[in-house]
Amino acid sequence: MISKKETYTEKFLSYPDVLTLEQFRDMLGGIADSTARKLVKENRVKHFMIRTTIFIPKSSAIDYIIGTHYKTYKRKLKHRID
Repeated sequence: MISKKETYTEKFLSYPDVLTLEQFRDMLGGIADSTARKLVKENRVKHFMIRTTIFIPKSSAIDYIIGTHYKTYKRKLKHRID
């Protein structure tokens, strides 16, 4: 049986191991910049900053996608992945 994490890891294989905020937005179906920044600000997804640039490990983005917050939050979003 394939886990959700393995499924999403395979789905996002073409993305680099460390994502920019733009790439993270794209992974989540093209969410708005303000929505992505809100998720980062609320520490919903693990990230790090170099100066003013936000970077998100791909594994953290996948963990967020399969986590409980995204499961309920995606209902509010116009764009989402399933």
